[in-house]
Amino acid sequence: MDLSNVENFVLNPAFHDYLAILKGARNGFVYGVKVRFPHALVMSILFGRGDMKTRLKVIFRATKQHAFNLAKFVSLYKTLLLLQKKVNGGKERSADTFIAGLIGGFLVFGERTAVNEQIVLYVIARVVASFVPRAGSPYSASPQSPRATSPVKPVPPNSQYFAVLAAVSWGAVMWLFKERGETIQPGMFNSMTYLYRDSEVWKNLKTVLWHNT
Repeated sequence: MDLSNVENFVLNPAFHDYLAILKGARNGFVYGVKVRFPHALVMSILFGRGDMKTRLKVIFRATKQHAFNLAKFVSLYKTLLLLQKKVNGGKERSADTFIAGLIGGFLVFGERTAVNEQIVLYVIARVVASFVPRAGSPYSASPQSPRATSPVKPVPPNSQYFAVLAAVSWGAVMWLFKERGETIQPGMFNSMTYLYRDSEVWKNLKTVLWHNT
C-alpha cells in the first residue's frame, strides 16, 4: 500500500469526522489504561487479597474494563454527535452533546460494576462542583499543558464557596460512614475503614506504628 495515499486519506477533510471517531476510541483506550492500571496496582497492594496471580487478574480485569469502556463511550459519543449533525442539515445544536452523553452513558456505563461505579461517581463530583461559583482568573497552566492553547480555560472555584463545599462534603460523608455505611461506595468504604476504624485497634507496639494488624 502506498503510504502517500494513506496520508492523503487521513488528511482529507471529507473523512475527518469519521477518523475522529476512530482516534477517539484509541485515545479512550490509552487513557483508560493510564488511569486505571496504576490505581488498580496500588489498591491491590494496599487492600488486595489472595496470591499474586489472583491480584494480577484483578488488576488486568479492572484495567481492561476501564480502557474498553472509555473507548466505547468516546466512539459512541462522537458517532451520535455526527448522526445528529447530519440529521440537522450539518448544524450542531447545544443539546446534541447532552443527548449523546445521555445515550452513551446509559449504554456504556449503565451496568453497575465496581469500575463503572467509580467512573460515574467521579463524573458526578465534577458536575456538582461545576455549580460552585468561579474565581476571577483561570488555573495556571504550563506551556506544555493542553489548557495553554485551549480557547476555553478552566476557572477554579471561588475559595470561600469551595471552603463551604469542602466542609459540607466532609461533614456529610463522615456522618454517612458512621450512620449509613451501607450507602458508601466500596472503595471509599475500605479507605475510610482503614483510616478511622482500624486506627482504633492494635495488639502491641508493632501494630500501632508499623503494621495495621
